[in-house]
Amino acid sequence: MTGMTIRAGLLQLHHELSGEYDVAAHKAAAIQKHVEWIGQAHAKAVNILCLQELFSAPYFAAEQDKRWYAAAEPVPDGPTVTLMRQLAKQYSMVLIVPLYEEAMPGVYYNTAAVIDADGSYLGKFRKVHIPQVHGSQPGAYGFWEKFYFRPGNLGYPVFQTQYGKIGVYICYDRHFPEGARLLGLHGAEIVFNPSATTAGHSDHLWHIEQPAHAIANGYFVGALNRVGIEAPWNIGEFFGESYFVDPEGRILSQGPRNQDALVTADIDLSQIRQARMHWQFYRDRRPDTYGEIAEDLP
Repeated sequence: MTGMTIRAGLLQLHHELSGEYDVAAHKAAAIQKHVEWIGQAHAKAVNILCLQELFSAPYFAAEQDKRWYAAAEPVPDGPTVTLMRQLAKQYSMVLIVPLYEEAMPGVYYNTAAVIDADGSYLGKFRKVHIPQVHGSQPGAYGFWEKFYFRPGNLGYPVFQTQYGKIGVYICYDRHFPEGARLLGLHGAEIVFNPSATTAGHSDHLWHIEQPAHAIANGYFVGALNRVGIEAPWNIGEFFGESYFVDPEGRILSQGPRNQDALVTADIDLSQIRQARMHWQFYRDRRPDTYGEIAEDLP
């Protein structure tokens, strides 16, 4: 593994809400807010920065309304990734940019673009596992993502950046260990999980699953959760508490609950080798016995 220490960051931010949304106006305001915080991350010498899931919008999947299709744009040729490429180059910073992707009219994905520190576009990850569940509060609102997103079809890519090899696993994906293992097999050193998860729904799991992935696969994880209670849906408190965890499951840093924050950690990539020399999970895997796990249910 790469023998270097890098500074990684996670941005957990509120959306400025009125209860009603002009999709284009809200998107412009959210992007501007994030641009300002990206500048703050540069001032703190962050090398790799991850933005939150669907960073330029409220969590609109709380309702099912076609108007939100207007929030989608092409990746990488849309205006948001173009802007982020300019910022990445300006600040010599790797950016993970989760946004709503329009692949073609009527085909949309929950996507994260990965941009290297020279501004070059490296590729994208499309969220694989798409939830359709009620929120933590009673009522008609919930996590109605199948209305908006097609399941990802790009597998589990790992991107070689100037500062290390990174993978992305978006929100609900984190509940599935299979993809987390594939990211490790593909060489990921840091896996970022931008999320929108609420208190009373999965906050208990939030502090268990991703340290477990880090231990089982011998890599670092950056777990990022947005913050705020978003009107008019009020599906629950997006509570933040974003954190970094090392390959042995130790929390390196954690953000506050329900407050805007830049969460950073200095990551020594040599720990990956040390952890894997101690826990020989890759050596002792038995893929010849796992065939059934890839079989579908009847």
